[in-house]
Amino acid sequence: MQDRSESTSESVVRTPDRVLASFPAGHPRGDLPAEESARQHTANGTPATVVMDIQRDEFLVVRWAA
Repeated sequence: MQDRSESTSESVVRTPDRVLASFPAGHPRGDLPAEESARQHTANGTPATVVMDIQRDEFLVVRWAA
């Protein structure tokens, strides 16, 4: 078993380049509107993914910085 105090792994936090859209987390369809929006952006040439902003209680469609 490895001693965690000697571990050299680091956490990496990625910041999105741009928020393309936002949807309330309480939407009756859950995250589906955000997922559909991300698919549409990606199909139009802008790679997008969905993340949860817990503080604002929203699903965000984001583009990651290169």
